[in-house]
Amino acid sequence: MNATGEERVVVEERRRWWRRRWVMWTGVVFVGIAIAGALLVAWGLRQIQPMLRKKVVETLSARFNSPVELDRLSLSMTKGILVSGGGLRILYLAGPTKPDSRPNAPPMLSVDNFEFGAGWRELIKPTTRLVTVKVNGLRVNIPPKGNRGDLDNPKRRGQSALGIVVDRIECTDAKVTLETNKPGKKPLEFAISSLVLTDVGAKKPLNYTAVLVNPKPVGNVRSTGHFGPWQDDNPRDTPLDGNYEFTQADLSSIHGIEGILASKGRFAGTLGEIAAEGVADVPAFRLDVSEHALPLHTEFRAVVDGMTGDTRLESVRARVGHSELTASGSVTRAVGAPGHTTDLHVVMERGRIEDMLTLSLKGSPALMRGALATKTHILIPPGPVSVSRKMRLEGTFSIHDALLNNEKMQQQLNAMSERARGNPRLANAQDAETVSSSLSGTFSQADAVMQIPQLEYEMPGAQVTMVGQIELVGSRYEFHGKVRTAATASQMTTGWKSLLLIPFDGLLKKNGAGVELPIQMSGVGSAYDLRLDFPHNTGISVGATSGPK
Repeated sequence: MNATGEERVVVEERRRWWRRRWVMWTGVVFVGIAIAGALLVAWGLRQIQPMLRKKVVETLSARFNSPVELDRLSLSMTKGILVSGGGLRILYLAGPTKPDSRPNAPPMLSVDNFEFGAGWRELIKPTTRLVTVKVNGLRVNIPPKGNRGDLDNPKRRGQSALGIVVDRIECTDAKVTLETNKPGKKPLEFAISSLVLTDVGAKKPLNYTAVLVNPKPVGNVRSTGHFGPWQDDNPRDTPLDGNYEFTQADLSSIHGIEGILASKGRFAGTLGEIAAEGVADVPAFRLDVSEHALPLHTEFRAVVDGMTGDTRLESVRARVGHSELTASGSVTRAVGAPGHTTDLHVVMERGRIEDMLTLSLKGSPALMRGALATKTHILIPPGPVSVSRKMRLEGTFSIHDALLNNEKMQQQLNAMSERARGNPRLANAQDAETVSSSLSGTFSQADAVMQIPQLEYEMPGAQVTMVGQIELVGSRYEFHGKVRTAATASQMTTGWKSLLLIPFDGLLKKNGAGVELPIQMSGVGSAYDLRLDFPHNTGISVGATSGPK
C-alpha cells in the first residue's frame, strides 16, 4: 500500500517536471520566434527604407522634373509602419535644364518634417497609395517668371507614372513666397497656419481648407475651395475658386484707422486673375484724427492678381453712418517702399455732411447737418505714416438743406438771413424763420490739411464766397471771403440807425448786391468766430461768435 503510494508520488513529480520543462522550452521557442520576428522586422525595415526613400525621391523628381534632396527618412512599427522624415528640398520647379538662379537662392519647395502611415503590402506595391501625409514647415518660393526654367518642355508631358499617390495632405506652419525681379519691390508672402489638401492628384483639381494669417489688418482668413490642376507651362493659368471668411480683423494694425472688421465672400478664376465678391462690416469705424466712430458696411467686386497681389476694384458700394457711396480703383504693391498704393475714385450722391464731419473732426456735435454730394479722387501712398496724414484728396462737393447743430448759432444765422432780406424787425430768436443753407466748392487734402480754394455759401438773402483751410489734427479752420446781401445797409437796420446808413447805401452797393463786405471766419471744432475782414483788421465783429476759441 505504501510502496504503491510512493510510486504514484514519484510519477506525479515526474509529470510536473516534464510540464515545467515543456512550458520553459515553449517560452524559449516563443522568445526565439519573437526575437527572430523583431530581427526580421528590423531587417525588413532596413530593406524597405532605401527602397521607400528612392520611391519618394523619384516620385517628387518625376512630378517636378527637379533634383530632390532628402536629409532623413526612418521607419518604425506603430500599428503598421510609420514613416517619418525631414529636410526635404525640391530645388527648382523647372525643366530638365536648371534655370539661371541667384546666388544662395532658396529651394523652390522645402519641408522641415513629414510623416505618414502605411501597411507592408502597400509599401512594396509599384504605386503606393497613402491615405494621409502630415507636413510641418512647408516653404514654397516661386521665383520671377524669367527664373523658372523651361517649364513648357515636351519631355515633361511624357513623364513616368508616379510611384506614390496621396489622398490627403495636412500642413501646418506653411509659407508661400512670390518673388519678383522688379527693383524696389519686395517679395509677396502668405503665411498659412494650417492647410488641408484632399483628392491630391497631378491632373485634377484638389480640395483645400486653409487658415491664412493676414498681415494687415491682422486676422485669420479661413477659406475652402478647389485649386488646380497646376499649369506647368504658365502658373498664372492655374484654376482657383472658393469661399472665405475673415473675422475679428483688428484695423488698428493699419496706422491711422481703428475698428474690428468681419468679411465674407467667394472668388473664382485663375492665379493670374481671380474675380472676388463679398461684404465687409466694421461696427465702429474710426479715424485717428477724430474721437467718434460710425458703422461701415461695404459690398465689393474685385479682380485680384494672385501672383502679385495687385487688386482692381471694379465696384465698391459702401454705407458710412447714413451716407452711401460708390467707388472704383486699384490697390497695387508699391515700388521702392513696403506696402501698397491705393488709388480710388469715389462718388457720393446720397451722403450726409454730419457723417463726414463726425469722422474727420473732434468737435461734438458736428458743426452742421445736411445732404452731401461729392466726387473725390483718393490716393493713399505706402509708408508708416497714419492714413489720415498721408491720404491725398481732390474733388468737388455740394451741401443742401444745411442746418447748424448748435441752436444759438442757428438762431444767429436766422437773424442774419432776415436782415440780409431786409426784415430787420424779424431778426430775433423768437420771430426769425429757421433757414437752411447750401454750400458748394472744390477741395484738396495733403498732410492732414484740407485746402478749399473755392467755397460758395448761400442762404436766403445772402451769398458768401470764401477760401480757406481745415486742419484735421486739432480741428482748426480759417476762411476769408466776402458776403453779398439782397438788402441795402439801411434796409438791414431799424430806427435812427437806418436813417444814418441811407447816405452810405450807394457806397456799399457793388455788382448788383445791396451790400458787399469782406469777412473772415475761424474756429476750433464746433466753435467759430465770424467778423469783418478789412485790410487792417479792426476787430469789428458782425455779431456771430459762438463758444470758446
